Amino acid sequence: MKRITRVLVVSALAAATLSACTDNGGHDMDNMNSTRTSPGAASSSPSGQSAPGAHNDADVAFATDMIPHHAQAVAMAKMVPTRASSQQVKDLATQIQAAQDPEIKLMSGWLEAWGEPVPAAGEMQHGDGMMSMEEMGQLETATGAAFDKMWLEMMIKHHDGAIVMARIELTEGGDAEAKKLAQAIVDGQGKEIAAMNSLLAGNQNP
Repeated sequence: MKRITRVLVVSALAAATLSACTDNGGHDMDNMNSTRTSPGAASSSPSGQSAPGAHNDADVAFATDMIPHHAQAVAMAKMVPTRASSQQVKDLATQIQAAQDPEIKLMSGWLEAWGEPVPAAGEMQHGDGMMSMEEMGQLETATGAAFDKMWLEMMIKHHDGAIVMARIELTEGGDAEAKKLAQAIVDGQGKEIAAMNSLLAGNQNP
């Protein structure tokens, strides 16, 4: 009788041990599954492509091309105080320089952070809407009303080119801050174009 009781006790202990192992094994598998990274989380984008929100080649091209483009606009604005006759043109030139100088610094900082070269101000003389060296020379020699007219016509063309570049960035860019700047360029320079067209038409209060 004692032998039978002992066998029953041993059997009960063995069953309890087996049940505990089974339970722990189940929890271990659950833990493993809960910490495993899904394929989508492990790689948010294909190799060689930027993750959503990261910068891409279009962002680099936008900043690289817009820096010298802005630099030429600033150079044109700096001609105005000693050559223009219209106070409205002088005010507009001050506004353009105040907007674009900080944007040049901003875009230069992006390129440095992205490990890309920062272009010199004189590069890309034939970008969208940019003036040739000959045109810049003509502007430098003009004064008075002739300068005002030439400057307004050239700056409208220059702004049109900047808007084309900015719209490409809005369509193809990936960096949120770069796209934000592109939208600001479209909006701000669009208003300046309207003001310059108004001045050319003879309205002194655009």
